[in-house]
Amino acid sequence: MTMVYYAEDDETIADRVREYLSGRGFAVRLFGRIADAKQALFSQCPGIMLVDWNMPDGRGDAFCRWIRARFPQLPVIFLTVRGEGRDIVSGFQNGADDYVVKPFLLEVLESRMRALLRRAGDISGQYLSCGAISLDQGRREVFYEKDAVSLTPAEYALLLYLLQNKGQTVTREQILEKIWDSNGSFVNDNTLTVTMKRLREKLRQCPCIKTVRSVGYRMEDVECLPEKR
Repeated sequence: MTMVYYAEDDETIADRVREYLSGRGFAVRLFGRIADAKQALFSQCPGIMLVDWNMPDGRGDAFCRWIRARFPQLPVIFLTVRGEGRDIVSGFQNGADDYVVKPFLLEVLESRMRALLRRAGDISGQYLSCGAISLDQGRREVFYEKDAVSLTPAEYALLLYLLQNKGQTVTREQILEKIWDSNGSFVNDNTLTVTMKRLREKLRQCPCIKTVRSVGYRMEDVECLPEKR
């Protein structure tokens, strides 16, 4: 079942779309504010995103730009009111893959969604995120906010393992076995300590990575305040 995130502040439209798509095999989550949609994206990437132009806390094109910076392969459909030609242009310039003009037939929206999903494939498991950290498994790329982070193979493997087990405490023994012993590289416990220290430095000491004293580590969703530039 494909997960759909829909940013829409008009509850009547949102409920109609959710009811229709739910009956067509989609799982739909609605967000009345961009901030709420962003928070959900931090936790889980959907299969496709629907973005309305006018939201209470921002514009659709700015949100598209934010999505594209973090989730470049996520299909995005831009929703706009008839006659707002500049909105459509702005949406495409900022990363939308397609658009639907309001009022629209639900069958048309579904058709556009399925066409995008056929081209993109299932990318929901490609992206892993926590706070300001995002990881693209397809491209083996890591970002902190919008900035690319260069990691060594061991640092990348450590971050990937923590993200794959987000919300769970993993022991130092589990990490050593998963990342090093599975490759036949038998190392001492200090190797993990040094690798974690360097990873945290590159991720600007992001509070998402928690130390569980005498046990191991846990990746946990927390709000990371943007750095002042």
